[in-house]
Amino acid sequence: METLFGPRLEPGGVTFRLWAPAIQEGQLAVYLEQDGTRLPMVGCGEGWFEAHCDQAAPGMLYRFDVAGERLPDPASRFQPKGVHGPSEVIDHSTWRWHDQHWTGRPWTETVLCELHVGTFTAAGTFAGVIERLDYLASMGITAIELMPIAAFSGKRNWGYDGVLPYAPSENYGRPEDLQHLVDQAHLRGLMVFLDVVYNHFGPDGNYLHRYAPQLFTKAYQTPWGEAVAFENEQAARRFVIENALYWLEHFHIDGLRLDAVHAIFDSSPVHVLDELAEAVAAGPGRTRQIHLVLENEKNQAHYLGRAQGGYRAQWNDDVHHAVRVIATGEKEGYYQDYQDDPISLLGKGIAEGFIYQGQVSPHSGKPRGTPSAQLPPWCFVNFIQNHDQVGNRALGERFTTLAPRPRLEVLLGVVLLAPGIPMLFMGEEYGEQAPFLFFCDFHGALADAVREGRRREFAHFSAFADEASRARIPDPNAAATFKHSRLTWPAVAEGDTAWFMARYAHFLGLRRRFVVPWLEGATRGGWMLRGPGGGLVVHWPMGAGMLYGVTANLAEKPLAMLRPKGVCVGTVGDVQGMVQGAVPELVLGSWSAAWWQDGCHG
Repeated sequence: METLFGPRLEPGGVTFRLWAPAIQEGQLAVYLEQDGTRLPMVGCGEGWFEAHCDQAAPGMLYRFDVAGERLPDPASRFQPKGVHGPSEVIDHSTWRWHDQHWTGRPWTETVLCELHVGTFTAAGTFAGVIERLDYLASMGITAIELMPIAAFSGKRNWGYDGVLPYAPSENYGRPEDLQHLVDQAHLRGLMVFLDVVYNHFGPDGNYLHRYAPQLFTKAYQTPWGEAVAFENEQAARRFVIENALYWLEHFHIDGLRLDAVHAIFDSSPVHVLDELAEAVAAGPGRTRQIHLVLENEKNQAHYLGRAQGGYRAQWNDDVHHAVRVIATGEKEGYYQDYQDDPISLLGKGIAEGFIYQGQVSPHSGKPRGTPSAQLPPWCFVNFIQNHDQVGNRALGERFTTLAPRPRLEVLLGVVLLAPGIPMLFMGEEYGEQAPFLFFCDFHGALADAVREGRRREFAHFSAFADEASRARIPDPNAAATFKHSRLTWPAVAEGDTAWFMARYAHFLGLRRRFVVPWLEGATRGGWMLRGPGGGLVVHWPMGAGMLYGVTANLAEKPLAMLRPKGVCVGTVGDVQGMVQGAVPELVLGSWSAAWWQDGCHG
């Protein structure tokens, strides 16, 4: 696909391009920071302007002069002085890759670790992440997923307030530092996924309204501002599709996680999500394994499972919510949707994918979801923690600090050893105790609005019903909030740290041995049997005629159940009778589980 957005490097200089349909000819120029040269831009139709500069070269700083106001390039490749400063001409071809033989890894081998670059290490940089790659690989992780890295306002942010989606944030390093990170990950057999945001732009540093208001529509509203006008404006579609290809091609990224696609509105004959997936398949997907993953509150199964021109999987919040209710008894907010027999709901989630497949959500009062049992289990990414489910708590507590240890252990096993693709949140594999809080770096009225809005958000929760309790919620703009969210990285693997690391390594080892080899051949979901008390049995038909399952007791009282036919491949807690013998009974102590395989089923 021809690149329309961003500067085009040529043998005789650089051609600068800008889509500015709201600007008249003669009101637009390129301003070169080096010597103050102002180059008029010439209209070339359909709202496009361009100017060629023979003297321009990589490393040069520039801005667009829009009716006398100097603004960054919306497709800037790098902002060395922040989102309000000049853009830098970047030549990505100067990086010498060492991953020439890398073609990716099969999706079924994926074990994700979601991380935030700024809090993953004390350095808070791409280079800092490289220092931990060997450790991640040793734990059985096969892929890292970076929370959004596109340039944002200030020194710290989750990344979902990005305003220049082509520019890696200068807070994390230069573009070549990101290339180095991906290169080093590939040399260790690790895939790199990137979280991208195409449903809105952040509130500070977004200058698009000045010269391209057609990129936005008032017909729809997202929770974060005006929606992008995908159904009426081809340039908007091209902007995000080129962006997806940009990360995959210039940085060798292996997969994208598309944030909150339920807030992408498009009634066009071909939805922009389908167009994006088809462009990826026709481009870098021809020679490498590229994996696309959605976050979609609407639980729309039709997007999932298509390897070419489609999306591999979706984050499965349903499973997380059921796990949380079982472990902690929480019932406020969206957890109220999972109060009615959460054990059965968890079984449905790991067997069929979505728990809500068209039923009315008590929390929203509206139907949610579509049927998903027909999809393979690898269409769903399951987790007990992620940035949302930790950071969107008022005090950012991690699940590992909230759940009693026996419950945590068995539920962790249920999630990691289900055939769905597992995802960890940075630090959970060693039992990180530090919170992950919501943080940003806004100032003035915007900072006040974010702080007060954050506290109002929790006013309907019983723990924060009064003003004094809400005052305890950390100020997102405070530097201390960001600092408290950094991983602590214990120096020695002992005590609780050793316990967590041993559990995660054990479960992921069992997964590699007993799940992954048969996962590609799993063509549909499993089925669930609700036993007495806390009893739960789930079966999955896998490849090569293998039947795989879990039998669990997710309650305090011991439980006797029929012993499954097959060979035991792993247990948690007190499990008696799993070895084949004359007694057909399986006795499970409180909070225990057994996993088994039976190769006799065709």
